[in-house]
Amino acid sequence: MKTSPPAAPVRFDPILLCAVLALVSLGLVMTYSASAVLAQDKLGDSLYFLKRQMSAAGIGLVAMAVAMKLGWRKLARLAYPLLLVAIVLLIAVAIPGIGTTAGGARRWIRLPGFSLQPAEIAKFAWLVYLSYSLAKKREKVATFSIGFLPHLALCGILVLLCMLQPDFGSSVLLVFMLFVLLFAAGTKLSYLVGSVLLALPLAFVAIATSPYRMKRILAFLDPWAHRHDVGYQVAESLMSIGSGGITGLGLGDGRQKLFFLPEAHTDFIFSILGEELGLIGVGLLVVLYAVVLWRGIRAALAAGETFGTYLGLGISSIIAFQATVNMCVAMGLLPTKGLTLPFVSYGGTSLVVLMGSAGVLLSLSANTQGATRPVRTGTTDMREVTA
Repeated sequence: MKTSPPAAPVRFDPILLCAVLALVSLGLVMTYSASAVLAQDKLGDSLYFLKRQMSAAGIGLVAMAVAMKLGWRKLARLAYPLLLVAIVLLIAVAIPGIGTTAGGARRWIRLPGFSLQPAEIAKFAWLVYLSYSLAKKREKVATFSIGFLPHLALCGILVLLCMLQPDFGSSVLLVFMLFVLLFAAGTKLSYLVGSVLLALPLAFVAIATSPYRMKRILAFLDPWAHRHDVGYQVAESLMSIGSGGITGLGLGDGRQKLFFLPEAHTDFIFSILGEELGLIGVGLLVVLYAVVLWRGIRAALAAGETFGTYLGLGISSIIAFQATVNMCVAMGLLPTKGLTLPFVSYGGTSLVVLMGSAGVLLSLSANTQGATRPVRTGTTDMREVTA
């Protein structure tokens, strides 16, 4: 009696896996370096932020392993439930008594032992839903009433809920995801350009009528003219990066984290990295992000199914976009937006979601190990997005 040969083990992209783990490891090191003095002074424990980030990394490893084991196809079934949960959480965080306020923004829900940031979950849920919806409606994506308007309207609702916190950075990422995937799906360029042109006057009014946003623009245009006011953070960031030179001051020897640069372990951790590790460290960081983008897009294009392709493109592009924006803000090339450095900045919810997303990319990468399958063209098989 013949026995069937054992199934070949699933192989994930080792290069992508190593790049993600290297970013997480670098993030743990830099989180401790950037936060130890602050944690000791404010909390009496120099390891406070490191321990919390290590706990998040441990949970993130579990999330990544689960995503790799279950595979990306099962996410299609969760598209609507995930989006519903995200909307409920975004509404809940805006309610006084449920949402926790810090730094003038109500972005967290305090739970026993940790804080949950709904916007991070909303970004992943939006990406899954958008990938599913565009794959399902592939033949009608080019139409305004089915392919463009419903997705734009839903994105507007999510952005509105984020802005109630307020969270401008997450709002930017939600819109970025929408435009990237609509473009990849074949939406008419005129719809995308037209919506941008219509949004420009609204953006101008939103900035002009908000003293806080106007100050951010002024700080971006000339941080040194507002050195002791709204431009303080950017000016200190530039000093931090500039003092690092080629080789840096040495790990742990940075000076700007000594209560000069606010949010040194979160939004501006790139500045501390540049100060302590120099241009060499910055170059290594950029290479790691480039590898994630390259291998992620490679996995997406080899998915063989429309839903997987959109999902992989979305995850890869959002990681690269967020990293680019964060670094540009730290170097004064963009106005401050409140976006963290993926895998590196301190933030538990963000790290867990990002590592889970990396697990999805790795499950997609299993298609690239061995024979690479081209992306299907033509009519979408509905089994692709419902299996």
